[in-house]
Amino acid sequence: MRTVKTGLFLVLAVLVAGIAVLYLAPEKVTAAAVGFERGLAGLERKEIDLPDGSHYVYLEGGKGEALMLLHGFGANKDNFIRVARFLTPHYHVIVPDHIGFGESGRPAEADYRTAAQVQRLRALAQALGIDTLDLGGSSMGGHIAMMYASLYPNEVKSLWLLDPGGIWSAPRSELRTILAETKENPLLAKDEEAFARTFDFVMSDPPFIPRPMLNVMAQERIRNYRLEQRIFEDLSTDSAEKYVTGLGTPTLIVWGDQDRAIHVATAEILHGMLPNSRVMIMPGIGHLPMLERPRQSAEDYLQFRARLRK
Repeated sequence: MRTVKTGLFLVLAVLVAGIAVLYLAPEKVTAAAVGFERGLAGLERKEIDLPDGSHYVYLEGGKGEALMLLHGFGANKDNFIRVARFLTPHYHVIVPDHIGFGESGRPAEADYRTAAQVQRLRALAQALGIDTLDLGGSSMGGHIAMMYASLYPNEVKSLWLLDPGGIWSAPRSELRTILAETKENPLLAKDEEAFARTFDFVMSDPPFIPRPMLNVMAQERIRNYRLEQRIFEDLSTDSAEKYVTGLGTPTLIVWGDQDRAIHVATAEILHGMLPNSRVMIMPGIGHLPMLERPRQSAEDYLQFRARLRK
C-alpha cells in the first residue's frame, strides 16, 4: 500500500510540476512542443534569401517527389506538421511560411495577391532545385495553389485543396455573413481573447492546446494584425474562378462539413470547375482538416496519389 501511495504521490508531483512550468514559462513549453512535433514529422526548420530579397523560413523533410504544402490566412507552416508526420515517409515535403506570415519576411509595401505569392513560391522552388512538384493548400494556400497550377500547368502535377478560398459564387458562409453585417473579421486577432475565438471559429474539433500556449501562439498574430488586415482586403478582390475553370490538373478537394469560414457547398462548385477532380467531405470537421484529422487527411491524400499512379 505504501508503494502505491508513493507512486501516486510521484505522479501527482510530476503533474503539478508540469503545470507550474507551463504557466511560468509558456514560451519555452510551446517552443518545445512545436519542436517535438516537427521532429516526429522529420521536418527541419530552414531559411533562404531569394534574389528578389524575399526571406523565406520553411520546414523540409522526407524523400521522394516534391510536395509543397501552403498554409492559410493568418496561419503558418506549423499548421501542417501533424499531417506531415504521415507524408514525409513518402514525399520530399516543403512547408514555407508565406511572405507576410510566420517567420518569413513581411515587407509592408509588398504585393500580397495570389499571383505575386505564386511568383515568390516558384522562385523558392527553383532555388531549392525543384522543377516540378505536387501542391497542397489550405484555405488561402489552396487559392494560391490553384493560381500556381493555372500559371504553370506543366510544373504542377497534382493539387490537394483543403477548404480552399477564392470561389466567390458559393453560398454565403458564416464568415461572410459576419463581415457583411458587422464589418468585424473573426479571422483577425488583435489580442489574446480574439485569437482564442478565432481558434474556435476555424475548427470544429481542434487539437487540445492549453490556454497559456494558445496565448503564446497569439503573439505572432497580434504583431501582424495591421498587415493581415491589408492582405485580407487584397485577397477579397482576387477571385480564383476566372482562371481555375477548366484546369485539368488532377485534384483532390477536401472539405469539412462544419466549415464556418467557407461554405461546404463550395466543394461541389469547385468540382464542377475542375474536370479532373474528386471531392471528399469530412463529417464533423471545420475549416482545417489537416489539424483536426491529420491521420485521416494524410491517408485520403496517399490513396489519391496512389490512384494517380495507376
